[in-house]
Amino acid sequence: MAVLVLLLAVVIALLAVLVAGLLRSHAEILRALGTLGVGLDPDQPVARSDPLQPPRHRASRAGADLAGRTPTGDAVSVSVVGADHPTLVTFLTSGCSTCAGFWTAFSDPGLRVPGGARIVVATKGAEAESPSRLAKFAPPDVPVVMSSEAWEAYDVPVAPYFALVDGPSGDVIGEGAAATWDNLRQMIEQALDDAGMASGRKGRRRRESPERRVDGELLKAGIEPGDPRLYAPDAVPPSAEAGSQGT
Repeated sequence: MAVLVLLLAVVIALLAVLVAGLLRSHAEILRALGTLGVGLDPDQPVARSDPLQPPRHRASRAGADLAGRTPTGDAVSVSVVGADHPTLVTFLTSGCSTCAGFWTAFSDPGLRVPGGARIVVATKGAEAESPSRLAKFAPPDVPVVMSSEAWEAYDVPVAPYFALVDGPSGDVIGEGAAATWDNLRQMIEQALDDAGMASGRKGRRRRESPERRVDGELLKAGIEPGDPRLYAPDAVPPSAEAGSQGT
């Protein structure tokens, strides 16, 4: 009898240690999600003070094109880098309750994304997602790419997650987590403003390259391409050199 009591005490002690470890792990997960701005209540918006912002620990970050399969099994690729518009790469799953709100929002044909950004949804591949279930969520006018490689390329820590990529430069100008579309919209507007781009309805202001800015200043001063003043005293402008070869 004493042996049974001792064994029962040992089992209870082991269970207590296991439960304590699970509770500690659960608390750490909740703390990490809170840091990323993800709440457990889908109706509770993320605080406005947690904006979509450039990733930490990196001076710059390049976007990546997406390639994979559609939920119906077709091969698909979406060009993000080099596009003439920004792209909002959205990382969703078919299982999280917060993602459900974005699936619904993206199905609205009247949805307008700040800066004219195009929405592309990236889910994990068929090894982690159900294509038939995703097909029920997929918006009719939004590309859905099943690609675990895309999650790795963008270092996605949690779903839902968003990366705003400026097409002409190929840079990720903002990324982060959000719980509602309204909050995400405000975050996108702030990211565009921080990047020096206008996000109003009339379009956005693209960043001007130093070369284009210098050319503009020269034209304002009346100095056009081929002007002798652009060259050293002993240099021959290309137009003059071409004329001498013609004679």
